[in-house]
Amino acid sequence: MRAALYGLTRTDLTQIHGLGSSLALKLIGECGTDLRAWPSAKHFTSWLCLAPGNKISGGKVLSSRTRRSSSRAAALLRLAATTIGRSGTALGAFYRRLAGRIGKQKAVTATARKIAVLFYNTLRVGMAYRDPGAAAYDERHRSRVMANLQRRARSMGYELASMTAGDCVS
Repeated sequence: MRAALYGLTRTDLTQIHGLGSSLALKLIGECGTDLRAWPSAKHFTSWLCLAPGNKISGGKVLSSRTRRSSSRAAALLRLAATTIGRSGTALGAFYRRLAGRIGKQKAVTATARKIAVLFYNTLRVGMAYRDPGAAAYDERHRSRVMANLQRRARSMGYELASMTAGDCVS
């Protein structure tokens, strides 16, 4: 089945974690192999109802919920997102980080959107996906958080210094 999928798309969609050959064929059956109907991945995720809404009135955000969808492709991507949450991949770490902060249902939608963007980029642009792993994702997230903290401290006139285990004061 994987060889038939590669012959159909000329890319290996099964490299994206959560997308097996069966699920990838079902997605291609729903979306097709020619994704030129959507100019960007943002348009594609919006069509799938996986992108947040943007109801703004008078400069105030009224709602940013995702729309309800009866799309089978969106349901397949949500299914892939729930299964990937238990894996040791970067997408699994992303799901677990969000699930702890905003809840499992929103984390499933966000992870499904991320998988949809990878699917779109793989088919449309021919991007090859390589998973860096959960440890690399966690380290990258930690370095981003530290950079943001240092930037905010500098803007308030403070300087952060890192501490080693021996420097801790009880």
